[in-house]
Order: sequence, then structure tokens, then C-alpha cells
Amino acid sequence: MTETPTASLARPLVAGVVTALVGFTSTFAVVLTGLRSVGASPAQAASGLLAITLVVGIGCVILASRYRIPITVAWSTPGVALLAATGTVDGGWSAVVGGFFVCAALILCTALFPPLGALIARIPPSIAQAMLAGVLLPLCVAPFVGLVDDPWGVAPVLIVWLVASRVLPRWAVPLAFVAAIVVVAIELARTGVNADAASLLPHLEFTAPTLTLGAVVGVGLPLFVVTMASQNVPGVAVMRSLGFTIPWRPAMLVTGLGSAAAAGFGGHVMNLGAISAAIAAGPDSHPDPKRRWVAGVSAGGTYLVLGALSAAFAAIVLLAPAGVIPAVAGVALFGAFGSAVQQAIDDPGERVPAVVTFLVAASGIAVFGVSAAFWALLAGLVMRTVLHVGRRRAV
Repeated sequence: MTETPTASLARPLVAGVVTALVGFTSTFAVVLTGLRSVGASPAQAASGLLAITLVVGIGCVILASRYRIPITVAWSTPGVALLAATGTVDGGWSAVVGGFFVCAALILCTALFPPLGALIARIPPSIAQAMLAGVLLPLCVAPFVGLVDDPWGVAPVLIVWLVASRVLPRWAVPLAFVAAIVVVAIELARTGVNADAASLLPHLEFTAPTLTLGAVVGVGLPLFVVTMASQNVPGVAVMRSLGFTIPWRPAMLVTGLGSAAAAGFGGHVMNLGAISAAIAAGPDSHPDPKRRWVAGVSAGGTYLVLGALSAAFAAIVLLAPAGVIPAVAGVALFGAFGSAVQQAIDDPGERVPAVVTFLVAASGIAVFGVSAAFWALLAGLVMRTVLHVGRRRAV
């Protein structure tokens, strides 16, 4: 039986909605955690979530409709994990916003000056992934710390996540967040605390950026590296495996301009979708690859709707008992952490530099106001140079 046009469109439309719902509900708590960690107020963090959600939605619609392929973009989850590990920066929140602008400018430069992209590609994947793994480690242990400190609040989140990981793995983290909402509702009913109605309305709050050495080197540069190495490059590979060629320069222009537009309102950085891209671009979206682009547009539209609801999500995070939201954020990052560790130590010849990189990043040290992520990258590259340069010649 031949599908009707309406039925033919229904599958990619649903795939796009699922892509956005899974992407947003799985990691928005990580976004808020990262922004708060670097000094954003609750209102500024909510503004950042709204801004990045809106530009992600617009980016999906523009790229998918223009190139008729199921391109999806997302916010950089490893990027906000990096922010969570960075902590406060010299110059405060305005300096962090300046770092966001630097990252956006570097992404634009990869579109305008291809050698910059080639330079990033030369960073050994083991070093980049080890840096990411070190950054993710503190967030990934948070669920277990929270389980000890607040077992009644955190245990339901972890139990729901564990069961869903077996029966509905794609929805495990969103369902864990639903469990967190139930915990928050019970806590509010017990304490009698009510959310401020004004905090439920979406709003954008502009912050004038300032540039400091600590923010440029400790936020902007590592944010760019981890986004390119952990999101954009894998995103291209995922789409290629599904039979689609990403238009690199236009994609970098859209994500760079979108990141710049969101930066002043607290949004960190947007990039090509990687894991979530497979939902919209895979065969489950539609048997005919030529019709899957509709899923990209649908995902974009869903993100715009979620943007309107982002303030309510941020309010839930603010009202949650300590430990509950970090537990959700932690389980959301388990997969990324495992993948990063595997890629970091996969090559025995690169293992020692990767371990050094991982340990420095996980240490959380800050020197001269520059975060551990930068020093981890530097330490790993130095270690690799000492171990490998000249060895082939000596043999």
C-alpha cells in the first residue's frame, strides 16, 4: 500500500519532535548547572537557556530547509560540562560572556579560514577526549554523592533512570527528569513553598561582555576545542554514516552566528548535532532519505516551543532539593563520559599523555585565573611531544 502524503510526512515530523524532546530534556539541567557554576544568577542562567534554545531551533530550520537534508544542531553539552568544572572566572559573569563571544568568533573563523579547522583536527583525539573525560568526571560522580547526602530525593531519580535504561534507553534521562519533577512537587507540597509566577515567563537578559585573559584562555578557547572535537567533527561523521554530506562552511557560519547572537544573553555555544542527529537522519525517520529533511525542520520548531517553556524548567531546577538536579545532570553525561574515556585510552601509544590530560582536567586546578581545561590540554600535548618527538628518527 502506498503511503498518503500526510502519512509520509508524519514519520519525519514525529522524529523531529522526538529529537528535540530528547535533546532538551536530557541535558537542559546540565546547561543550567554549567551557567550557574561560572557565576550566572538564576535569571541570567534562565536567559542563557532560552537564548541557546531559540538559536538552536532557528538553526535547525534554516539548515534543514535550505539544504533539504536532516541537519540538526544542538547546544554543546560537553561545553556546559566544561563550564561546570571551570567555576568562577576573573571578571565575573561578564567575562564569561566575553569568552562565549570568543568561542563564537573562532567557530566563524573555521568557516572563513579552513586552516583553522585543520589545526583543530590535528589535536590528537585521545588528548581532546581525555580533557573532556576529566571535565565530566565531577559531574558524573554527583549522583552518587547526592545519593548519600539526600537518599530520599536522589534514589527515585536513579531508580527510574536504571529501569528506563533497560526498557526505554532513549528516554531514560527524560524519565529521570520526570522523577525529579515528582520529587520537587512532593517537596513543595511538604514545605508550602510556591514558585514566583513571574519566574515562569521566558525572558532574555543582556550582559555586556568584557574580555579577560582568564576568560579568553580558560573559557573561550577550551569551549571551542571541546565543541569542535566532541560535537562538530563527530556530527559530520554521524551524518556521513547515514548517507548525508554536511555543508561544512554554511553549517559553521550558522552555528557561529547563532552562538554570537545567543552569547550576550548568556547562551554558551551551538554546534552540529551528533548523537541526536541519528534520530532525525536515521531510517526510522523515513525510508526515503530525501524526505528526512522534514525531521530537521520539525526539530527546530519543537525547540522554539521548548524555548517558550524554558523558564518553567529553570524554575523547577531552582526549587529542587540539593542533589536532585545534579543527579539528573550526572546520569545524562554517563554515556558521554564512557565514550570519552574509551577514545582517550584506546591507543596504547597515546595512553600516558591521555592519562596526564585526564588527571589535570579532573583536578580542577586554576593557575593565573585560567581553568584546568586549558592546562590539561597543554600538559597532554607537552607530554605527548616529549614521549613521541624524535622517536621514529631514533628507531
